[in-house]
Amino acid sequence: MEKILLVLLAFMLVLVIVFGGITLLNVNNFEQMKEYIDTFKTEGVESELTPSKDEHGNWYFTTDEDFKVLHLTDIHIGGGFLNNESDKKAMNAVAAMVWAEDPDLVIVTGDISYAIGIGGTINNEYAHGMFIRLMENLGVYWTVAFGNHDSEPYNLHKRDAVADMYADENLVYCLFEHSPEGVFGEGNHVINVKNTSGDVVESLFMIDSHSYIRQDLVGGLIDSLMWNYDVIKQNQVDWYEDMIELYAPGSSLCFFHIPVYEVKDAYDEFVANGRADTDNVKWLYGHDGEEGDVVVYASESEIGDQLFEKAIELGNTKAMFFGHDHFNNFVIDYKGILFSYGYSVDYIAYGDIGNKGYQRGCTAITITPDGEFGAENIVHENYYQDKYQPLYEKETVDMYPYFDK
Repeated sequence: MEKILLVLLAFMLVLVIVFGGITLLNVNNFEQMKEYIDTFKTEGVESELTPSKDEHGNWYFTTDEDFKVLHLTDIHIGGGFLNNESDKKAMNAVAAMVWAEDPDLVIVTGDISYAIGIGGTINNEYAHGMFIRLMENLGVYWTVAFGNHDSEPYNLHKRDAVADMYADENLVYCLFEHSPEGVFGEGNHVINVKNTSGDVVESLFMIDSHSYIRQDLVGGLIDSLMWNYDVIKQNQVDWYEDMIELYAPGSSLCFFHIPVYEVKDAYDEFVANGRADTDNVKWLYGHDGEEGDVVVYASESEIGDQLFEKAIELGNTKAMFFGHDHFNNFVIDYKGILFSYGYSVDYIAYGDIGNKGYQRGCTAITITPDGEFGAENIVHENYYQDKYQPLYEKETVDMYPYFDK
């Protein structure tokens, strides 16, 4: 019995030493990464537009000129000591694209964090802390809509705690807001673009598409492995409708992480028709690069998601922007609403993706003073163009499209 106790004590001591050592490595890595991130502070974007809050507590910009939004998605910062080099590449790329595009607002549609353990940590606070520090150093107004990886079931910090980081009043440029009371999820908020007459030209909706159907540790972990993705809830759709009625914008755009199920419907209809347009679907441009039987990993239709149907009914939303599927970057028109995949930034989540470059970049979105919005307002930009000159050397990657459809 005494020998068994000694073995157990020795085993526990080894665990303490191992996990203590890993913790120290991650803390040291975080401090080193802060120094790296602060090197971007000498460069930057000085926005000519300063947002204000209206009587309802929502941010708005005022301009009679074009308003530029930069859409980024799937940054995938690991945050651990084993992800040090890939995390640096991701932040180097983000900074270069922000500097070159000089946007009025950056919108990031989730999966900022990828603290799943393989990089040495499940503490997602590291990844989010790094990204927040980077964006604040860049001096550009920005906000986020969370993705499924931003708060995994086993991460140390849950979605509400992560939201608190982005809603910190000490942040100068982050326009993220907690969801209104009674609206499910974190970070459901609207930012308006007004003209000098006070009319809302465009409403920009950030919507939490959540993560997995089950939120508990075991169920959430199983759903994450089975790709059982949650849906946008009815009270979020109700809030969206209320904001449309309140502001009566010329038009509106929606930003979220996981594609609504209608994206899969549209893609499947296009493929079933021999990759030709139908009455409902118009393929505009881009590539469907996800391999395998499933190309669009959307929310689960069986449990319902009424956002798209409500958008059709109201007739105000012209486009929906999302990420999630890193090798998809196509734009299609489905029943009069544009579906736009964003280029991903990710260097770690998809196997050898760090050595591939065809899918990495950003989306430049132009909002015009007349409120008209169409496919010509959306431009996908690849990071490996010469116009993006990062502070640190840009890596060499394989630019070949992954396979022909």
